[in-house]
Amino acid sequence: MDPILITIGNFQIRWYSVLIALGLLIAYIGIMLESKRFNIDKNFLVNVIFWAVLIGIIGARLYYVIFNMDYYGKHLNEIYQIWKGGLAIHGGLLFGILTIIIYCKKYKFSSLRILDMAAPFVLMAQAIGRWGNFFNSEAYGSITTYERLKELHIPEFVIKGMYINGHYNLPMFYFESIWCIIGAILLLIIRRIKKIKNGQIAALYMMWYSIGRFFIERYRTDSLLIGNIRAAQVVSIVLFIIGLILFIVQATKKSEDILYNITEKNK
Repeated sequence: MDPILITIGNFQIRWYSVLIALGLLIAYIGIMLESKRFNIDKNFLVNVIFWAVLIGIIGARLYYVIFNMDYYGKHLNEIYQIWKGGLAIHGGLLFGILTIIIYCKKYKFSSLRILDMAAPFVLMAQAIGRWGNFFNSEAYGSITTYERLKELHIPEFVIKGMYINGHYNLPMFYFESIWCIIGAILLLIIRRIKKIKNGQIAALYMMWYSIGRFFIERYRTDSLLIGNIRAAQVVSIVLFIIGLILFIVQATKKSEDILYNITEKNK
Protein backbone atom coordinates (compact mmCIF):
# COMPACT_ATOMS: atom_id res chain seq x y z
CA MET A 1 0.00 0.00 0.00
CA ASP A 2 1.11 3.53 -0.76
CA PRO A 3 1.15 5.49 2.52
CA ILE A 4 1.19 8.82 0.64
CA LEU A 5 -2.17 10.38 -0.22
CA ILE A 6 -0.93 13.56 -1.91
CA THR A 7 2.51 14.90 -2.82
CA ILE A 8 2.94 18.61 -3.55
CA GLY A 9 6.57 19.39 -4.28
CA ASN A 10 8.49 18.25 -1.22
CA PHE A 11 5.34 18.26 0.91
CA GLN A 12 3.53 14.98 1.53
CA ILE A 13 0.15 14.27 3.05
CA ARG A 14 -0.05 10.73 4.40
CA TRP A 15 -3.11 8.55 4.77
CA TYR A 16 -2.15 7.93 8.40
CA SER A 17 -2.37 11.63 9.30
CA VAL A 18 -5.60 12.18 7.37
CA LEU A 19 -7.36 9.21 8.96
CA ILE A 20 -6.23 10.15 12.47
CA ALA A 21 -7.50 13.69 11.86
CA LEU A 22 -10.79 12.39 10.45
CA GLY A 23 -11.30 10.18 13.48
CA LEU A 24 -10.63 13.08 15.85
CA LEU A 25 -13.01 15.33 13.89
CA ILE A 26 -15.85 12.80 14.07
CA ALA A 27 -15.22 12.33 17.79
CA TYR A 28 -15.27 16.11 18.32
CA ILE A 29 -18.55 16.52 16.45
CA GLY A 30 -20.16 13.64 18.33
CA ILE A 31 -19.10 14.93 21.73
CA MET A 32 -20.28 18.47 20.96
CA LEU A 33 -23.68 17.21 19.80
CA GLU A 34 -24.11 15.06 22.90
CA SER A 35 -23.08 17.96 25.17
CA LYS A 36 -26.14 19.96 24.11
CA ARG A 37 -28.29 17.54 26.12
CA PHE A 38 -26.51 18.59 29.30
CA ASN A 39 -26.19 22.35 28.75
CA ILE A 40 -22.41 22.17 29.08
CA ASP A 41 -20.57 25.41 28.38
CA LYS A 42 -19.15 25.17 24.85
CA ASN A 43 -15.90 26.99 25.62
CA PHE A 44 -15.22 24.72 28.59
CA LEU A 45 -15.80 21.60 26.51
CA VAL A 46 -13.68 22.83 23.59
CA ASN A 47 -10.81 23.49 25.98
CA VAL A 48 -11.15 20.06 27.58
CA ILE A 49 -11.08 18.37 24.18
CA PHE A 50 -8.19 20.49 22.93
CA TRP A 51 -5.93 19.70 25.86
CA ALA A 52 -6.96 16.05 26.06
CA VAL A 53 -6.22 15.54 22.35
CA LEU A 54 -2.94 17.48 22.41
CA ILE A 55 -1.54 15.81 25.51
CA GLY A 56 -3.02 12.49 24.42
CA ILE A 57 -1.11 12.61 21.12
CA ILE A 58 2.09 13.54 22.96
CA GLY A 59 1.50 10.68 25.37
CA ALA A 60 0.80 8.24 22.55
CA ARG A 61 4.07 9.19 20.88
CA LEU A 62 6.13 9.11 24.08
CA TYR A 63 4.72 5.69 24.93
CA TYR A 64 5.73 4.35 21.52
CA VAL A 65 9.17 6.00 21.53
CA ILE A 66 10.02 4.71 25.01
CA PHE A 67 9.38 1.15 23.87
CA ASN A 68 11.54 1.73 20.80
CA MET A 69 14.45 3.63 22.30
CA ASP A 70 16.98 1.38 20.58
CA TYR A 71 15.88 2.95 17.32
CA TYR A 72 14.91 6.49 18.33
CA GLY A 73 18.02 6.88 20.47
CA LYS A 74 19.94 6.78 17.21
CA HIS A 75 17.35 8.77 15.20
CA LEU A 76 16.37 11.65 17.47
CA ASN A 77 15.21 13.76 14.53
CA GLU A 78 12.42 11.23 13.85
CA ILE A 79 10.80 11.39 17.28
CA TYR A 80 8.44 14.17 16.26
CA GLN A 81 7.52 12.64 12.88
CA ILE A 82 4.21 11.18 14.01
CA TRP A 83 2.69 11.39 10.53
CA LYS A 84 4.78 8.35 9.60
CA GLY A 85 3.06 6.28 12.27
CA GLY A 86 4.08 5.28 15.77
CA LEU A 87 1.24 6.38 18.05
CA ALA A 88 0.41 3.92 20.82
CA ILE A 89 -3.29 4.11 21.68
CA HIS A 90 -2.74 3.10 25.30
CA GLY A 91 -0.35 5.99 25.82
CA GLY A 92 -2.89 8.33 24.28
CA LEU A 93 -5.70 7.01 26.45
CA LEU A 94 -3.74 7.20 29.69
CA PHE A 95 -2.51 10.75 29.08
CA GLY A 96 -5.84 11.90 27.65
CA ILE A 97 -7.91 10.54 30.53
CA LEU A 98 -5.53 12.00 33.10
CA THR A 99 -5.77 15.39 31.37
CA ILE A 100 -9.58 15.30 31.47
CA ILE A 101 -9.60 14.37 35.15
CA ILE A 102 -7.19 17.17 36.10
CA TYR A 103 -8.91 19.81 33.94
CA CYS A 104 -12.38 18.92 35.21
CA LYS A 105 -11.21 18.91 38.81
CA LYS A 106 -9.77 22.39 38.34
CA TYR A 107 -13.12 23.71 37.14
CA LYS A 108 -15.19 21.51 39.48
CA PHE A 109 -16.95 19.59 36.74
CA SER A 110 -17.66 15.84 36.62
CA SER A 111 -14.86 14.17 34.68
CA LEU A 112 -16.98 10.99 34.55
CA ARG A 113 -19.63 12.88 32.60
CA ILE A 114 -17.06 13.99 30.01
CA LEU A 115 -15.51 10.52 29.78
CA ASP A 116 -18.95 8.97 29.29
CA MET A 117 -19.80 11.44 26.54
CA ALA A 118 -16.53 10.76 24.78
CA ALA A 119 -16.41 6.96 25.09
CA PRO A 120 -18.44 5.86 22.02
CA PHE A 121 -16.89 8.51 19.81
CA VAL A 122 -13.36 7.64 20.92
CA LEU A 123 -14.09 4.09 19.76
CA MET A 124 -15.25 5.50 16.41
CA ALA A 125 -12.03 7.50 16.13
CA GLN A 126 -10.00 4.39 16.93
CA ALA A 127 -11.88 2.40 14.29
CA ILE A 128 -11.06 5.01 11.65
CA GLY A 129 -7.48 5.58 12.81
CA ARG A 130 -6.68 1.88 12.53
CA TRP A 131 -6.98 2.20 8.75
CA GLY A 132 -3.93 4.44 8.89
CA ASN A 133 -2.04 1.31 9.97
CA PHE A 134 -3.32 -0.40 6.84
CA PHE A 135 -1.79 2.21 4.55
CA ASN A 136 1.45 2.13 6.56
CA SER A 137 1.55 -1.68 6.32
CA GLU A 138 1.69 -2.06 10.10
CA ALA A 139 -0.38 -3.56 12.93
CA TYR A 140 -0.71 -6.82 11.03
CA GLY A 141 -0.53 -10.34 12.38
CA SER A 142 1.10 -13.66 11.79
CA ILE A 143 1.62 -15.21 8.37
CA THR A 144 -1.39 -16.95 6.88
CA THR A 145 -2.72 -17.95 3.46
CA TYR A 146 -4.87 -16.26 0.88
CA GLU A 147 -7.45 -19.03 1.23
CA ARG A 148 -7.66 -18.52 5.00
CA LEU A 149 -8.26 -14.79 4.58
CA LYS A 150 -11.03 -15.48 2.08
CA GLU A 151 -12.60 -17.90 4.54
CA LEU A 152 -12.63 -15.09 7.11
CA HIS A 153 -14.55 -12.92 4.59
CA ILE A 154 -11.82 -10.29 4.50
CA PRO A 155 -12.38 -7.77 1.65
CA GLU A 156 -10.17 -8.38 -1.36
CA PHE A 157 -8.44 -5.00 -1.20
CA VAL A 158 -7.49 -5.67 2.43
CA ILE A 159 -6.12 -9.09 1.51
CA LYS A 160 -3.97 -7.52 -1.21
CA GLY A 161 -2.70 -4.94 1.28
CA MET A 162 -1.75 -7.72 3.68
CA TYR A 163 0.63 -9.29 1.18
CA ILE A 164 3.82 -8.08 2.87
CA ASN A 165 7.39 -9.32 2.34
CA GLY A 166 6.23 -12.18 0.16
CA HIS A 167 3.56 -13.50 2.57
CA TYR A 168 -0.08 -12.92 3.42
CA ASN A 169 -0.67 -11.74 7.00
CA LEU A 170 -3.65 -11.54 9.31
CA PRO A 171 -5.11 -7.98 9.20
CA MET A 172 -5.21 -7.33 12.93
CA PHE A 173 -5.89 -3.61 12.33
CA TYR A 174 -9.05 -4.68 10.46
CA PHE A 175 -10.30 -6.90 13.27
CA GLU A 176 -9.66 -4.16 15.82
CA SER A 177 -11.46 -1.60 13.68
CA ILE A 178 -14.54 -3.82 13.48
CA TRP A 179 -14.37 -4.49 17.23
CA CYS A 180 -14.30 -0.74 17.91
CA ILE A 181 -17.24 -0.05 15.59
CA ILE A 182 -19.36 -2.71 17.29
CA GLY A 183 -18.39 -1.32 20.69
CA ALA A 184 -19.27 2.24 19.66
CA ILE A 185 -22.73 1.14 18.50
CA LEU A 186 -23.33 -0.77 21.72
CA LEU A 187 -22.31 2.21 23.87
CA LEU A 188 -24.57 4.55 21.89
CA ILE A 189 -27.46 2.19 22.67
CA ILE A 190 -26.53 1.54 26.30
CA ARG A 191 -26.16 5.22 27.16
CA ARG A 192 -29.90 5.67 26.51
CA ILE A 193 -30.78 3.26 29.33
CA LYS A 194 -32.49 5.34 32.00
CA LYS A 195 -30.68 3.77 34.96
CA ILE A 196 -27.15 4.02 33.53
CA LYS A 197 -24.97 6.13 35.80
CA ASN A 198 -22.08 8.51 35.27
CA GLY A 199 -18.87 6.57 34.79
CA GLN A 200 -20.50 3.33 33.70
CA ILE A 201 -20.28 4.08 29.97
CA ALA A 202 -16.58 4.92 30.31
CA ALA A 203 -16.16 1.75 32.38
CA LEU A 204 -17.81 -0.34 29.66
CA TYR A 205 -15.52 1.30 27.11
CA MET A 206 -12.45 0.26 29.09
CA MET A 207 -13.70 -3.30 29.46
CA TRP A 208 -14.86 -3.68 25.85
CA TYR A 209 -11.72 -2.33 24.24
CA SER A 210 -9.46 -4.21 26.65
CA ILE A 211 -11.07 -7.56 25.87
CA GLY A 212 -10.68 -7.08 22.13
CA ARG A 213 -7.17 -5.66 22.31
CA PHE A 214 -5.94 -8.43 24.63
CA PHE A 215 -6.79 -11.17 22.13
CA ILE A 216 -5.90 -9.16 19.02
CA GLU A 217 -2.47 -8.36 20.46
CA ARG A 218 -1.70 -12.04 20.72
CA TYR A 219 -1.39 -12.27 16.94
CA ARG A 220 0.35 -8.98 16.18
CA THR A 221 3.93 -9.14 14.98
CA ASP A 222 4.87 -5.58 16.02
CA SER A 223 3.85 -5.61 19.68
CA LEU A 224 5.59 -3.32 22.15
CA LEU A 225 7.33 -5.57 24.66
CA ILE A 226 8.27 -5.53 28.32
CA GLY A 227 10.91 -8.22 28.19
CA ASN A 228 9.00 -11.05 26.54
CA ILE A 229 5.60 -9.79 27.67
CA ARG A 230 3.30 -7.84 25.34
CA ALA A 231 2.78 -4.44 26.98
CA ALA A 232 -0.67 -3.95 25.43
CA GLN A 233 -1.93 -7.15 27.05
CA VAL A 234 -0.72 -6.04 30.47
CA VAL A 235 -2.33 -2.62 30.10
CA SER A 236 -5.52 -4.23 28.80
CA ILE A 237 -5.79 -6.36 31.94
CA VAL A 238 -5.24 -3.31 34.16
CA LEU A 239 -7.78 -1.19 32.27
CA PHE A 240 -10.33 -3.99 32.34
CA ILE A 241 -10.00 -4.32 36.11
CA ILE A 242 -10.28 -0.54 36.58
CA GLY A 243 -13.33 -0.48 34.32
CA LEU A 244 -14.99 -3.35 36.17
CA ILE A 245 -14.38 -1.75 39.58
CA LEU A 246 -15.67 1.63 38.35
CA PHE A 247 -18.81 0.04 36.89
CA ILE A 248 -19.59 -1.83 40.13
CA VAL A 249 -18.85 1.16 42.38
CA GLN A 250 -21.12 3.43 40.36
CA ALA A 251 -23.84 0.77 40.26
CA THR A 252 -23.95 0.65 44.07
CA LYS A 253 -24.59 4.39 44.39
CA LYS A 254 -28.23 5.24 45.04
CA SER A 255 -28.33 8.95 44.21
CA GLU A 256 -30.30 9.80 41.07
CA ASP A 257 -28.12 12.89 40.63
CA ILE A 258 -25.45 10.71 39.06
CA LEU A 259 -27.72 9.20 36.40
CA TYR A 260 -26.17 9.84 33.01
CA ASN A 261 -29.46 10.85 31.38
CA ILE A 262 -30.38 13.41 34.00
CA THR A 263 -29.95 16.85 32.43
CA GLU A 264 -29.94 20.24 34.10
CA LYS A 265 -33.50 20.83 32.92
CA ASN A 266 -34.66 17.54 34.45
CA LYS A 267 -33.24 18.26 37.91
